[in-house]
Amino acid sequence: MSADPSPRLAGEPPSQSAGSEQRGATKRPPRGSGTSAVEVRRSARRRRTVSAYREGDRTIVLIPARMSEAEERRWVTVMLDKLAAQESKRVLGDSELTERAERLSAQYFDGRARPNSVRWVTNQNTRWGSCTPAEGSIRLSHRLKGMPEYVVDYVLLHELAHLLVPGHGQRFWELLEAYPRTERARGYLEGVVAADRLPYPPAGRGE
Repeated sequence: MSADPSPRLAGEPPSQSAGSEQRGATKRPPRGSGTSAVEVRRSARRRRTVSAYREGDRTIVLIPARMSEAEERRWVTVMLDKLAAQESKRVLGDSELTERAERLSAQYFDGRARPNSVRWVTNQNTRWGSCTPAEGSIRLSHRLKGMPEYVVDYVLLHELAHLLVPGHGQRFWELLEAYPRTERARGYLEGVVAADRLPYPPAGRGE
């Protein structure tokens, strides 16, 4: 395409007019997004805009029918990142954090990890989270606030796994393999740590 499409983003499904556009779209089989299935829908009526929204445990990405496979892959990545950034602005309170931990435990650990308390703390500057298995307590560093949800979920799952396996042996990492975005989340956190060690912020594009 001669010009990039204009991205649109929404946390909810499109309006009725946009929905009618989808009826002519090609539904592609779910793709692995790391955290949920991704369904790409092509529409001949859609000319320039690309949009995305969550639908249950899936992410729906709407693109113009004439878009190439390479452009599709690029825009899926762009829209997933935009959705993650949008969702990261919603900061969870302690009660919501506890509910999230319980859902993650049910989804990935068959509900076997049962924390008694999950809360944010401001005294953890050298680690992202901590767990006291004897008390069933999990603490997350306030520095995680504002990071993508899949990163917060990874740290929660990391600490939930410690309720089942205290150390970092093979069995521990086998538990975390159930979460499909483990490696990406670890890479994100490693990037944050590396950036913090720089004497000045990294230059942006074109600088």
